[in-house]
Amino acid sequence: MQLKDRVAIVTGAGQGIGAGVAKAYAREGARVAVVDMSIESANQVAADINAEGGRAMAVLCNVAEREQVNAMVAQVTQAWSRVDILVNNAGITRTAMLHKMTAQQWQDVLAVHLTGSFNCLQAVVDGMIERRYGRIIYVTSAAGVLGTIGQINYSAAKAGILGMTKSTAKELARHNITANAIAPGAATPMTETIRTDERFREKYLDRIPLGRWAEPEEIAPVFVFFASDASAYVTGQVLAADGGMTIH
Repeated sequence: MQLKDRVAIVTGAGQGIGAGVAKAYAREGARVAVVDMSIESANQVAADINAEGGRAMAVLCNVAEREQVNAMVAQVTQAWSRVDILVNNAGITRTAMLHKMTAQQWQDVLAVHLTGSFNCLQAVVDGMIERRYGRIIYVTSAAGVLGTIGQINYSAAKAGILGMTKSTAKELARHNITANAIAPGAATPMTETIRTDERFREKYLDRIPLGRWAEPEEIAPVFVFFASDASAYVTGQVLAADGGMTIH
């Protein structure tokens, strides 16, 4: 088992890629905190893990709220003594063309993706520094690399995560803490419209050299790699698990 006895927090783990990552970590021996804004979804994922012989707990948390993040990390630390792995996966979309986007739509998306990632990072980092071990994994997107239409807030947030990843890696390398980012393909509920609406489906698929949608189960192994000792000498990198869409 690549993650035997490690303690992992996975945000946005109630569905999609986050759920797939949480289950993959548990199968590799980690104790997993399934963190989500929907406690019902988090409970279901945690129950699935525990039913398969893994170890998981569900935690309700809005990562954009610092007090909730502090309470979530305290709960995990109280139960399992430490946090070894943080996956900043929580995300939302508020779609609108830029000339129609409201200030609230802009702020809501940045609050979850950027501020939320920072909140979680800062809440776990002191313990990681003290133990001289940590794996920080951010989730970005092709939208942050290539830009997109109708989601300037989402693209800006995901582009910001690229800079956050590199800065985290540079600051924490001396403490034996790595930080990397993954840009997954369309495998989340947030991309449901793209994958199912005929107005977008074929146009989007044409941009993917592999010619098909991703499944959470085939994205999860990349997260396992960055959380494991196999990636001990890898930091500050962005890996696009997107079927080749961002080849350049």
